Amino acid sequence: MTTATITLQVDADLAQAYRSAPPSDQSKLNLLLNLSLRALFNRSITLTALMDDLSDNAQMRGLTPEKLEAMLNAC
Repeated sequence: MTTATITLQVDADLAQAYRSAPPSDQSKLNLLLNLSLRALFNRSITLTALMDDLSDNAQMRGLTPEKLEAMLNAC
């Protein structure tokens, strides 16, 4: 399989954590991200439907708009 490089924007803390990780951990993260993106793009559902599913699952697990706002404000 050939590979190509893409650029993803992430928050600065995440970027620093990745850069500080040992090469073996970076490789594992690259593989995990590759598999996750492949699964996302191979789905036959739309992005909107996927986001709705994620929202429904989060609500079923107790995530409220207030908790989400608090989490976002903590960043």
